[in-house]
Amino acid sequence: MELIEIMKNRRSVRQYTEEAIPEEKLEKILQAGLLSASGRARRPWEFIVVRNKETLKKMSECRVGAAKMLEGADTAIVVIADPEKTDVWTEDCSIAMSNMHLMADSLGVGSCWIQGRLREAIDGRTTEEYLRDLLQFPKGYKLEAILSLGIASKHPEPHNIEELPMDKIHREKY
Repeated sequence: MELIEIMKNRRSVRQYTEEAIPEEKLEKILQAGLLSASGRARRPWEFIVVRNKETLKKMSECRVGAAKMLEGADTAIVVIADPEKTDVWTEDCSIAMSNMHLMADSLGVGSCWIQGRLREAIDGRTTEEYLRDLLQFPKGYKLEAILSLGIASKHPEPHNIEELPMDKIHREKY
């Protein structure tokens, strides 16, 4: 399949079946993250893979109104970074998230990006503080996002190239 077709098909999926993601597919998703471009090859990111149902249920409260799908997910990949490695850690983490998001869809795995950086948990702490306490990642590390993964109970229709906002493209000058 061409990359543009994968991109058209990639949609946020928030409802999953109870079917487990095969380990081979999860490994490919993680490899896609590890293959991500990174400024000066610093690779500031670390991935925390969560498959424990009780932990996923607790994680579903890490964000006000936006993480409930984790309760029904098979897996979550929490993307954190060491900001001491590079000042572009947020960009590097975002590229890794995008690569994993695209790989998941290309393998028939539903996924949804849950923003964590600069967000609040249900209990009033930041999402980062909530997840640091739950997942025990080092104090100096920063949270970027969570990728929720599961076998989609239904997949939204692909994007339509003809409906793209082409007026967002400016050539030579704005």
